[in-house]
Amino acid sequence: MKPKAFVSAEMDHEIAKELEQYLDITYDWGNAVLTVEQMKQFCADKDVIITSYDPVTKEVIDAAPDCGLIVCTRATPVNVDTAYARSKGIKVSYAVERNSDSAAEFTMGLILAVTRKIAFSYRDLCGGRFVAGDIAEHGSESAARDVTWSTGETSPYTYYKGYQLKGHSVGVVGVGSIGGRVAKLCHAFGMKVYGVSPHKTQADVPDYIELDTLENIAPKVDILTVHLKDRPDTEKIINADIFRAMKKTAYLINTARGSVVDEDALIEALQQGEIAGAAIDVFSKEPIAASHPFFGMPDKVLVTPHIGGATWDAISNHTREFVTDVKHYLNGEELEYEYKK
Repeated sequence: MKPKAFVSAEMDHEIAKELEQYLDITYDWGNAVLTVEQMKQFCADKDVIITSYDPVTKEVIDAAPDCGLIVCTRATPVNVDTAYARSKGIKVSYAVERNSDSAAEFTMGLILAVTRKIAFSYRDLCGGRFVAGDIAEHGSESAARDVTWSTGETSPYTYYKGYQLKGHSVGVVGVGSIGGRVAKLCHAFGMKVYGVSPHKTQADVPDYIELDTLENIAPKVDILTVHLKDRPDTEKIINADIFRAMKKTAYLINTARGSVVDEDALIEALQQGEIAGAAIDVFSKEPIAASHPFFGMPDKVLVTPHIGGATWDAISNHTREFVTDVKHYLNGEELEYEYKK
């Protein structure tokens, strides 16, 4: 008889179907997060639990006496009581680097979009600004094939003027899996890269990253991008003091967690002109409210709905990772992606 598994995680089925050779699998992937009671019912007789967001609490673990492996397909298994699982001899696997490249690339997209006013200019064009009055004008003699559209302070060339990345500086707060990749990409753009890390020393990072404290790099950088986990020691680490220290021409990028930035302080810094702008993918409360002050600063703030890691590649990556660890577990081998923190 095959061991039994419950799977409530989005996956690449072409990759995951290999597990059906070894496991009797019950699937339940839907649009809603399961409740504790639902999880207790689904997991009661299962040897393996594979989930993304559903709660694997003490109650769920106690309801699954045969379980020996819990897989969370996220970079941090925040929905799993990892300490209790460990106390019961249950191994926990996680997808530590599933979306690291995706999130790093997305961060670069936000940096370019906000510093070069890409999103703002598109929004304005869609709203009728800087466009010809009638589509027919594009075929008339008054429409040139290569123009500056207009000149002076009202021209788009002036209004949306930003700065190139090459020759400018970036501060990467958190140079782990995602932040390290962002630092590498920024270096490739020709930027001076400063890094902040609570755990790493200069010997632990590439030569192109100059490690320093957050307080020391804040006044130096043109872009401050945050890549920290949600922990008590990182809560509101980007605060009013940091904003006051930053250049008035600098930008904040946050694709990490909303808790690491003091959102009220950021709003005030933007309103007071202490920094030039921000690109934010994560918020203190999600979904972001329609009345949020960020929407009242359309020329300073670019917001996206927590999509930094939203790629098909991330799904394929975490599927490969959990297939690997499930096979290791079934063979009595050490896990490759075991969560030990």
